[in-house]
Amino acid sequence: MTTATLNATAPANPVPLKQDAAVIGLVGLAHGTSHFSHLLLAPLFPIFIRDFGLSYSDVGWLVSIFFVISGTGQALSGFVVDRLGARPVLFAAIACFLLAALVASQATGYSGLMLVAALAGLGNAPFHPADFTILNQRVSAPRLGHAFSAHGLSGNLGWALAPAFLVGITALADWRSAYLAAAVLYLGVLGLLFWHREKLCTEVVARDVHASPGAELAYLRLPVVWWCFAFFLLSTMTLAVVQSFAPSILKNLHGVSMEAATLTVSAYMLCGALGMLLGGFLAAYGQQLRLSSDRVVAYAMSGGAVLLLVCATGWLGAGGTMAALAATGFAIGIGGPSRDMMIKKATPRGATGRVYGTVYAGLDVGFALSPLVFGQLMDRGWYALTLCGAALVLFISVYAAIGVGRRTA
Repeated sequence: MTTATLNATAPANPVPLKQDAAVIGLVGLAHGTSHFSHLLLAPLFPIFIRDFGLSYSDVGWLVSIFFVISGTGQALSGFVVDRLGARPVLFAAIACFLLAALVASQATGYSGLMLVAALAGLGNAPFHPADFTILNQRVSAPRLGHAFSAHGLSGNLGWALAPAFLVGITALADWRSAYLAAAVLYLGVLGLLFWHREKLCTEVVARDVHASPGAELAYLRLPVVWWCFAFFLLSTMTLAVVQSFAPSILKNLHGVSMEAATLTVSAYMLCGALGMLLGGFLAAYGQQLRLSSDRVVAYAMSGGAVLLLVCATGWLGAGGTMAALAATGFAIGIGGPSRDMMIKKATPRGATGRVYGTVYAGLDVGFALSPLVFGQLMDRGWYALTLCGAALVLFISVYAAIGVGRRTA
């Protein structure tokens, strides 16, 4: 099996910008919906603890259920995408989110919330295989860098919207109304995507009836696939540290209020979105600048790791540390679009869904492992060491990115 990719050469007649922009916008909307659903339960954990008498361990298990199902399903759903096409799988995923929101609105205890987490994890599973199959097939090659940039940016915006949406409506009405409103939101997204369904249609590569039973798994023998998986796992562990522990670290090291510390995490996400916007141009014009995708990723992750180490020293004080942490999001965000270009180069023809499903499963594994590893350091009060550990893991991810580049050169 070779590593030739779909649409590797630019079309002879340039595709109109309007056509590419429509596809990018629709896929970005779907991806933002996926990230919104990552936080379908978490912003209202304090209310569930109060109303249902739950512990922090109980609500923590809800997160684990989500990511275990999402990670396992992500690797498997790539096969479904390659066989059936991305569009029907994408519609089914959003339908799962809609059902999860309806179940959440009627939940009367912990078992109901577990079902919500399972449905949301199942819905989240196919998004990366489906999204990247559509983008790689339907967006012209010269605009793929911008497409990957918009894809990553929309995900960050989905993360930012969920807490404001759910908590805001809960404050105005109640949490059950918030979930009914989320169901209406999902229904609207599904309706819009169905209306423009012709723009999301993908080609299914014909299967070789004479191929051996294990032919569809042949891509797993490519070392570059596992280097990509390792990169996602490692870089996501650092993101999980920031999302999960940054407020507590800032509060304990610098006496920052919880409100200000939480806003710092939001600033990290928004700076990450800005970094992805800039990173889209680097991904699109990297060849003219003699910057390969893996090098852009390596430079971006190295910059983020250095900033995390500076944060760990405490030299900058409270305000400076918060600013440096936000800047870390910008540095890592720059590498996002080039990261996706890097994976595209490693993808064999006809295996886009399977490769992206396997590789992005590393993201879910990273989210699941990080709290277990770094939570041990936090429990011992080693807050600065937690930041150093996150920086070290990010540095190791640079080595993985270089490993991918060497195998796709």
